[in-house]
Amino acid sequence: MEKIKVGIIGCGKISGIYMENCPKFEVLDLVACADLDLNRAREQAALYSIPRACTTEELLADPEIGIVINLTIPAVHAEVSLQALRAGKHVYVEKPLTVSLEEGRQVLEEAQARGLLVGSAPETFFGAGIQTALGLIEDGVIGRPVSATAFMMSRGHEHWHPDPEFYYAPGGGPMFDMGPYYLTALVQLLGPIARIAGITGKALPERTITSEKKYGSRVPVEVPTHVAGTLEFESGAIASLITSFDIFGGSSLPPIEIHGTEGSLLVPDPNTFGGPVKYRRTGEADWTEQPLLPGYEDNSRGIGPADMAYALLRGRKHRANGELAYHVLEAMWAFHHSSDSGHYHEMKSRCTRPAALPAGLKPYTLD
Repeated sequence: MEKIKVGIIGCGKISGIYMENCPKFEVLDLVACADLDLNRAREQAALYSIPRACTTEELLADPEIGIVINLTIPAVHAEVSLQALRAGKHVYVEKPLTVSLEEGRQVLEEAQARGLLVGSAPETFFGAGIQTALGLIEDGVIGRPVSATAFMMSRGHEHWHPDPEFYYAPGGGPMFDMGPYYLTALVQLLGPIARIAGITGKALPERTITSEKKYGSRVPVEVPTHVAGTLEFESGAIASLITSFDIFGGSSLPPIEIHGTEGSLLVPDPNTFGGPVKYRRTGEADWTEQPLLPGYEDNSRGIGPADMAYALLRGRKHRANGELAYHVLEAMWAFHHSSDSGHYHEMKSRCTRPAALPAGLKPYTLD
């Protein structure tokens, strides 16, 4: 199997799972990692047996690296992605694609002008859980989907994350942190979004860090920490979505439910790859748990860049593509814009629903 050489920029907390998983995919060859803190890059390279730790400039100058995985903080996603594109590299970036819509358009236009691919997390919709739910919808088990609910109810990250400040800075907040998982899953299951109405709020003006290293430090809250709204999909389905860092006593709300003309579907947490998936058809007394399709049930981050590599080699479209990521980025901003303006946000971008994964995949393959 031909391999595409990959370099990772950004060696923070999320990088470990990418570094662990990328070598498992037959199509990826992880050859280098870079970080502003070169010592951190060296530590990760040693831990995950990556051949080279280097500066960003050195990584981008390597002519053999074909794909850059951008795991930097959201505030510099656009800057680093543009640097990689201008160095002739395809780019896969952690969510969100960029902080602003203007930056998102700039990244996609740069890639198109250079004939390069852009992809973006989340890739959790590749997982067996979402793929099984998609199969049930496509098989008509619940009839025509007409409505959905989605809830991400959290107290925030300052109690566990060692460096939680960016979650409360521009580009952070519950919608930009966790919204990509929920919105991407909804687009995978229901198709592109037509319009959105939203309301946003903020419970506290600052947060106190209770995790180690920065225990007791105070963080100003610069973004909404409770975002709620309604989405209408091009298919006609209507969904309610809440993402919140203001749930201080816990919640029992389900992550995602899809309701159709002939039944209902319980969809697993879209920040995971597995299940369970359950459905109940009209007239049935109990929920039926659907066996998961063979595929990716464990944390398989790295599958998005792998699918991009297959797309490059096979000449097909990759699933976690820039068009999808930009549509989700616009949707996230739409909740804020609608709340600020008091009007619906009519979506300007479009995307196609990603293709389902082929049946019967061998482990760590996508073709």
